Amino acid sequence: MQASVGDTLLVHGRTVGKHDRTAEITEVLGENGTPPYRVRFDDGHEALMSPGPDSVVRHEKS
Repeated sequence: MQASVGDTLLVHGRTVGKHDRTAEITEVLGENGTPPYRVRFDDGHEALMSPGPDSVVRHEKS
């Protein structure tokens, strides 16, 4: 998985009743765009994440 600042991280809900969540990648801490990422969710919550297989990076359109 590779991402850049400004890309969107989509985290799929893994259980019934859990909705997908999106977060903006605000900092890339790994080498060459690899995790971990500092992200900001739509509700303003910030977290440090190493996304798993339930996550997808949507790259910012240039």
